[in-house]
Amino acid sequence: MTGAEWARIRRGLRFGQVFEGTVVNVPRPGAIGIFVDIGLSVGGFVDVLLLPEHSDDWPVKGTVADFEIWWADSRQQIRLKPSDSRYLRDDFTDFVGRWRPQWQSAVGRPVCDPRPPTPR
Repeated sequence: MTGAEWARIRRGLRFGQVFEGTVVNVPRPGAIGIFVDIGLSVGGFVDVLLLPEHSDDWPVKGTVADFEIWWADSRQQIRLKPSDSRYLRDDFTDFVGRWRPQWQSAVGRPVCDPRPPTPR
């Protein structure tokens, strides 16, 4: 995907926007997270930090569920959070309060283009 295509897709995205998605890969249960196809030409990913502590409680490959846009940065990937509380960490409300206290005010706002990545 070109940078221009990614920019075009991003312009149509909003924090909290819900997509029905299918879990397509759970590469290392309990370690990194899950990959989700949400019907766009860019992939979706749910980070391990948002999922239940025990990977047995994670959605498995083939699970169809609703996912919300949680974050998007310079990577050509949309960070998602499960809409279904069964697939969220048990202390999600406390987690959001500690790490993204402005989450509720971000819901509905455009996913803006980030600054260019900083060379390492």
